[in-house]
Amino acid sequence: MSSADGAGEQLALIRETVRRSRPKAAQGVKPADELPVARVLVDKGVLSLDQYFDYAVPAAMADDAQPGVRVRVRFGARVGPSGRRQGGALHDGYIVDRLAASDYPGPLAPLARVLSPERVLTPALLKLCRAVADRYAGTLADVLQLAVPPRHARAEADPSPAPLPLPAAPGPGTWTRYPQGPAFLASLAAGHAPRAVWTALPGPDWPHEIARAVAATLAGGRGALVVLPDGRAVARVDAALTELLGPGLHTVLAAEAGPEERYRHWLAVSRGSVRAVVGTRATVFAPVRPLGLLVVWSDGDGSHRDPNAPHPHVREVALLRAAEEGAGVLLGGLSTTVEAAQLLRTGWARPLAAERATVRDLAPRVRTVTDLDQARDAAAQAARLPSVAWATARDALTRGPVLVQVPRRGYLPRLACGRCRTPARCRRCAGPLEAGSAATPPVCTWCGTAEPEWHCVECGSFRLRAQIVGARRTAEELGKAFPRVPVRTSGRDAVLATVPPGPALVIATPGAEPLAEDGYAAALLLDGWALLTRPDLRAGEETLRRWLTAAALVRPAGAGGTVVVVAEPSARPVQALVRWDPAGHAATELDERAQLHFPPVSRMASVTGPPQAVADLLGLVRLPEGADVLGPVPVPAARGEEVERALLRVAPGQGAALASALKAAQIARIALRTGAPVRIRIDPPDIG
Repeated sequence: MSSADGAGEQLALIRETVRRSRPKAAQGVKPADELPVARVLVDKGVLSLDQYFDYAVPAAMADDAQPGVRVRVRFGARVGPSGRRQGGALHDGYIVDRLAASDYPGPLAPLARVLSPERVLTPALLKLCRAVADRYAGTLADVLQLAVPPRHARAEADPSPAPLPLPAAPGPGTWTRYPQGPAFLASLAAGHAPRAVWTALPGPDWPHEIARAVAATLAGGRGALVVLPDGRAVARVDAALTELLGPGLHTVLAAEAGPEERYRHWLAVSRGSVRAVVGTRATVFAPVRPLGLLVVWSDGDGSHRDPNAPHPHVREVALLRAAEEGAGVLLGGLSTTVEAAQLLRTGWARPLAAERATVRDLAPRVRTVTDLDQARDAAAQAARLPSVAWATARDALTRGPVLVQVPRRGYLPRLACGRCRTPARCRRCAGPLEAGSAATPPVCTWCGTAEPEWHCVECGSFRLRAQIVGARRTAEELGKAFPRVPVRTSGRDAVLATVPPGPALVIATPGAEPLAEDGYAAALLLDGWALLTRPDLRAGEETLRRWLTAAALVRPAGAGGTVVVVAEPSARPVQALVRWDPAGHAATELDERAQLHFPPVSRMASVTGPPQAVADLLGLVRLPEGADVLGPVPVPAARGEEVERALLRVAPGQGAALASALKAAQIARIALRTGAPVRIRIDPPDIG
C-alpha cells in the first residue's frame, strides 16, 4: 500500500471519528411541547453580539429551562447537510424568556445543558443591567458578570434560612443631631422613598446612623442596600446593624468571605430570606425585593467605580435603580461630591445636614501652614515638618496617638523642582523622574533613562526635591525625631483596623487610616501641595475628601483635637477644611463646572488609543447635534507608545445618545476590522 493510500485511510478514519463524537445536542432532539423556544443571552461580551439568540428547548429540559436560569449553549453552529445546526463552541448564558415560536427563519440549535434550575436573573435585574450597559456604551453580558456572582453548586444545594420577622421602627438615636434626621427615618418607616444628600458629622457615629436608616426601611416592609468603598467600612456597618437588630436580618456581600460563601449569601437575598444587604461595589446589583432604600457612603471614593468594562459607577447605578424601582436614596459621606451638589440644585434630592453650631462642637480645630515654614529646631528639620506641625505633634503625643497622613506609600519618591515644584520629567519621553540611591542620578520610571544633568524647564533650577515622600520614609524620619514614641504604619500592604489610645505616631496613606479607640489627639496632613497641584479636574474635591476622612478621626476641638494641614492656606479646599464646609466647596465647584460646561453639568466621554485608531472612530461616529470634540491630544503612555485621547461633550439629556453613537461606531470598526482597539470611557474619572 502506497503512502498516499495510507494517508487517505487515516484521513477517512479521523473524519468518521469526528462524525461519531459530535454532541447529542447537534443531532436533533424532541422539542418541548409548550414554549419550545428559549431566548438566551450568550455570555460573549462582544459589542457586535450584544443581543439575544433563540435556541430550541429539548423536551427533557422543559421543566428546568425557565427564564432566569443559567444554561450552556453552542454558539457559532452551522447548518449541515441534514438541515440541523451542528458544531459551535460551548458558552454559558442565561434564559431571558420562553417563546412559542422564533422570528429566526432557520433551524435552531438546541440548548446543550441547563446548568442549574436556580433563577438568578430576575426581570428587574435584567432591566437594570440593560440600562447600565446602555448608559456606559457596554454590553449586557459584561454588566451581568459584575451583577451575578459565579455559580457554586454546593451553595445552591443548601437551603436558605427562613426569613425572620421584621423589626419595629427604631428610635432616631443620633439622627436628632440633624434637623431633618428624624423625619427622614419616619418617612422610610412609613414606606415612602425619600431622597437625601447626607453630610455626615465628624466622629464615629455614621455607621450607627446608617444602621437606623436600614432598620426603619425594614420596619416599613421593604429592603435596603448599603454600598461602602472598602471592607473596613463594611465591617463597621455590619457590626452596627448586628448591635441594633441582632443577627439574621441582614447579610454581607464582600470578597473577603470567599467566592462560595459570598454566593451563598447572595442566594439568601435572591430567595427572599434576607432583605438588608451590606457590601462593596457589586452590592448595588443585589436582588433585594421589594427595595426601599439605597445607601451609598462616600460616593466620591474611587473604589466605587468598577475597573472592569464598562466601568459603571455605584452612584449612577444606584440612581438608575432607585428611579426604576421607586426606592429611596441616601448619598452620605463626610464630604460632598459635585454630582451630589447637582442633585441638590436640581431638586432631585434634599440636604440632610447638621446646624453649623453642631458642626463646630464636633469638629477638631484646623490650623494651616506651608511646608516652607521649616523649624529652626534640628529635630523638626529631621522630621521634615514645619515648626507648627512639629510642635503640635509633640504636644498631642502627651495626650494620645497622632495621625500622620501622607499621600503615597513606599520609600522612593517622585521628584519635583526644589524651587517652583514643577514635576521633574524625562527629556526623552516626558515620564516622571524617581530618586535613585545617593550615588546614582534620578531615573525615568517609564523608559529608564538616567538624568544626571537635569534642570527645571520653568525656572532653571538644578535642585530637586521629593514630590511626595512615602509612608515608610516618613515613618523613618518621624521615628528619629521622636525616638521614644512607637511608630505604626498603615497602608495597602498592611492596613491597621484600630490603634490603642496610648501615645503613638500612626503613619497612614489615604483610605488606610485606622480608628483610634478614643480618637486621635491630633492629625498632620502632609504634602498637601502635591495633592492640590495634580492635573485633574477633581483634584480639589478629592483632596478635601481625603483630608476630611482623616480629620474626622480626631477628637473635637473642645477635647483638644487639632489638625494641621501643610498646604497653601488660601487654597479653596484648605479653607473648606478650616470651616468644615464640604457642601459649600461642592457648590462652588459646581458653579465653575457650569461655566466651563464640564460634568456633571454636561455629559462627557473619552476615546483613547493609537492616533490613527482614534481618528478612524471619530470619523465613523455620528454624534448628537451640538456635541463638542476636544482634541485629540497626546497623553502619557508606558513603553514609549504613541497614544492620543479625544474628549466628547454633549449637553444634559444627550448622554444616552452619545453612548449609543459611540457603541455603534465601535461595532462598525469591529465589522470593518479597522486598526487597533480604542478604549471608550463614559464619564471618565480623569479628564485633566
